[in-house]
Amino acid sequence: MKLSVLMPVYNEQATLQKVLDRVLAIAWQKEVDVEFVIVNDGSKDNTKDILDGIQDDRVTVFHQPVNRGKGAAIRKAASLAGGDYLIICDADEEYRPSEIPMLVQPILDGEAKIVYGTRTFGSHTSFSYWYVIGNRGVNLFTNIIFNSYVSDVETCYKLMPTKLYRSLKITSNGFGMEAEITGKLLARGYRPYEIPISYKARTRAEGKKITAWDGVEALWILLKIRLREGSRRQPPAVDPF
Repeated sequence: MKLSVLMPVYNEQATLQKVLDRVLAIAWQKEVDVEFVIVNDGSKDNTKDILDGIQDDRVTVFHQPVNRGKGAAIRKAASLAGGDYLIICDADEEYRPSEIPMLVQPILDGEAKIVYGTRTFGSHTSFSYWYVIGNRGVNLFTNIIFNSYVSDVETCYKLMPTKLYRSLKITSNGFGMEAEITGKLLARGYRPYEIPISYKARTRAEGKKITAWDGVEALWILLKIRLREGSRRQPPAVDPF
């Protein structure tokens, strides 16, 4: 199995080097060959210099000339990916990269095709009560309209076949891409295999970028997908991925 780890980066000089060190030091299963595709999404700080200093043959870096959003950065990274599977990994410290192999294991065991890392929220991991309520609201809305049970629609850790991701044709340029991915998977009858992961949210002062408007946008995206594509209760009889 070859895995492509896709990393969108925008003005992350404060955490980038530490995250890169952690990502590049991951102890992978012997069956896994890995590459890292990093897209600098028009950063205006020292992000470019940090990325240009990477000396690891597994890493590919692409610099977007202007900021276009997380969705656009991932779309570019996915086009450059050479792996059989891909997973998205943000360049902040909210997630633990060392847990990615835990998500890979069900794929290797033949138990899953799509794996989500499901976050748990607590007083020491969540900077805002309303952020958690908004997250749960998006989950509830998704599960009602698709008759599913997904614990964390907005999680960054989404692992799936690269061809499947590309076939979704994600068009959202910003954070709406998370809801669009999940909505399109559910509309096609796919149900992610979920594994609990560690999580520690950043504050606004530490660089948290997502806003309440992104939650509203996610609801609208999900509703459009449901109305346009419908939902099947079972995965496709013949799964091309």
